[in-house]
Amino acid sequence: MAKATAPKTRRGIERRAKILAAAETVMGEQGFPAASIADITREAGTALGTFYIYFSNKEEIFRELVLEMGKVTRKMVAEAIADAPDRLAAERAGLAAFLNFVAKRPALYRIVEEARFVDPEAYQRYFTSFGDAYAAQLRAAEAKGEISPGDADIRAWALMGMAKALGDRYVIWDDVPDIDRVVNEAHRLICRGLVPDAAG
Repeated sequence: MAKATAPKTRRGIERRAKILAAAETVMGEQGFPAASIADITREAGTALGTFYIYFSNKEEIFRELVLEMGKVTRKMVAEAIADAPDRLAAERAGLAAFLNFVAKRPALYRIVEEARFVDPEAYQRYFTSFGDAYAAQLRAAEAKGEISPGDADIRAWALMGMAKALGDRYVIWDDVPDIDRVVNEAHRLICRGLVPDAAG
C-alpha cells in the first residue's frame, strides 16, 4: 500500500489530528497488538476508509505517536526551563514538567514504552534525540560554571533514566501522584548526590 500523503486543507489537518488522538487513546489503553484500525476510527467517530487517507497502516500511526511524544516533550520541557536562572533550577523545572506531562497523557507515555518492542528503531531514535539535546545543555551549563565537570552524555542518560523511572513508579502506578514530593526529593539528589551533609 502506498504511503499516505499529508493533508493540505484545514479540515484534513483537523481530521488527521482527531484520528491520531483516537489512536493515542486506543493504543494506550489496549496496547498495540490488541488495538485495531476499526477501534481507532470508532473512537475518532469517522469511517474506516478515512483512516487510509492519512495513514497507510497501524504501524505508521504508531510510529507517528512516538514522534509526537518526542516533539511535544521537547517543546514542553524547553518552555518549562526557559526562565530558569541556572542549570540546577532548570533540572527541577524540567523534571516537574515531564512528570506532569506523564500524568496528563499517560496513554502516549505507555505507547513510547511499548515502542521498545513494536518499533525499536523509533524507540531508540526518540531517546537518542532527547539525550543528545540534553547532553548539549549540560555541556553549556558546565562551560558557564553552573555544574561540576563530568561526562555530559552519561549524565544526560542517567538523569533521563531517573525521570523515566519516577514517571513509572510515582505517576503511572499511583492513583493520586504527589509530583511535588517526588520532584523535591529527586532534585535534592541531583543537587547534592548521596554525600552526607557536613553538619552530619
